[in-house]
Amino acid sequence: MTPDLQPLASEAEKQRLAEAFRIFNQASAELSGAYTLLQGQVAELTEELAAANGALRQQYLEKAALTERLSLLLAALPAGVVVLDAGGSVLQSNPAAQTVLGADLLAQSWETIERERLSADDAPGEYMAANERRVAVTVTPLDSAGGRIVLLNDITEAHRLKAQAERHERLAAMGEMAAQLAHQLRTPLAAALLYAGNLENADLPATTRTSIAQKAVARLKYLERVIQDTLLFARGEVLGRESMAVGELMQELRQTIEPLARARGVSFEIDDLGGEMQLSGNRKAVLGALTNLLENALQAASAVADGRVSLSARRAGEGLSFRIEDNGPGMTPAVSARLFEPFFTTRSEGTGLGLAIARAVVRAHGGNIEVNSAPSHGSEFILTLPLSTPDASSGEEDA
Repeated sequence: MTPDLQPLASEAEKQRLAEAFRIFNQASAELSGAYTLLQGQVAELTEELAAANGALRQQYLEKAALTERLSLLLAALPAGVVVLDAGGSVLQSNPAAQTVLGADLLAQSWETIERERLSADDAPGEYMAANERRVAVTVTPLDSAGGRIVLLNDITEAHRLKAQAERHERLAAMGEMAAQLAHQLRTPLAAALLYAGNLENADLPATTRTSIAQKAVARLKYLERVIQDTLLFARGEVLGRESMAVGELMQELRQTIEPLARARGVSFEIDDLGGEMQLSGNRKAVLGALTNLLENALQAASAVADGRVSLSARRAGEGLSFRIEDNGPGMTPAVSARLFEPFFTTRSEGTGLGLAIARAVVRAHGGNIEVNSAPSHGSEFILTLPLSTPDASSGEEDA
C-alpha cells in the first residue's frame, strides 16, 4: 500500500467504528428501556398475583366457614340426611340418619340399606325402621354430581298424634251420635210406654185396647228401625264381595219400585244403558242404597201433581252412574248441604239415617253420591260406582 492511501483507510475505519458504537449505544438504550418496562410489568403482575392470592384465600376461608356451618347444621338437623354417589353408595350421613339406620352406613349401597333396614308401610313413601321408628323417605337427585340426597323424616310422634286426634274425633262423633240417638229414641219410647200404660186399664173396650196396642207396636217397630239403621251406619264397611250384573239390578229395582209408585200415583220410568256391565260388592247393600234413594224420590214426587221419578244407568268413564230424578218440590241449598248428616230429616216419620247409610255404602264401594236440587225444580241424585275389573268379577264371594 502506498503512503498516500493509509490515511484514507484509517479514516474509513474510524467512521465504521463510530457507527458501530452509535448502533451499540442505541441498542443498549433500547434494551435498557425494555428492561425498565419489563420491570414495571413484573411489578404489576406481582401486585395482581398478590391480590388474586388474597381473593383466593378469602374464598377458601369463606368456603371453609360455610363447610363448617353446613357440618354443624347437618349434625343438628332432626331429619336424617344421607348423601349418595352416582352408583348409589353412601358418601356421607348425619347423626340423625345413623340413629335411624345404624352407624355403619359409609360406602354401603342404599338399595341394601333400604332392603335390610327399612320395611315399607301401607302409606306411600313411609317405612318402619328396625328401632320401631316410622320414617318418611324422600329421594332428591343431584343434577350436578349425578348422585342423590335421601331425606329421612322421623314421623313417629306425628303419626301417634294423628292417630290420637282421629280417635278423639271418633269419640266425639260417637258422643254426638249417642246424644242424637237418645233424642230419636226418647219420643217414640215415651209414646210406646204411654200406650202400654193405657193397656193396664181393665175397663177399656176391646176395640180401643186393640187400637192402643197397634199404636204401641207401631212405635216399637219404629224404634227397631232406628236401631237397625244406626247399626248399619255404625258398621260402615261393606261385608262380602260378589259380582253383580247391572241389568239384573235394574230389573230387581223395577219390580220393587213400580208397585210403590202406583200406590202413590207417581209415574216411574227406568232407562237401563248399563248393558252387560258388572259391579263388584255387596248386592244387598247396593240395592238398599238405591232403593232408599228411589223411595225418597217417590215421596218427593207424590207431593206434586203428575209426579214423576226416573232411574237411569249408564257408563261414566271407568265407573257406572245411576241417576235418580224427580219433579218434586226440590230442596234449598241449606237442606241439600245437610242431607247426608246422620239423623237429619225433613220427614216426621223419618229416622234421618237412610241417606247417611246410602252414602256410607257407596263410599265403602269406592263410589260417591252427588245431589243437585233447587226449590220448585225437583232433585237429582247421581250415584257413581266403579265397574268390576276382570279379576274382581271372577273372584269368590265373601260371606
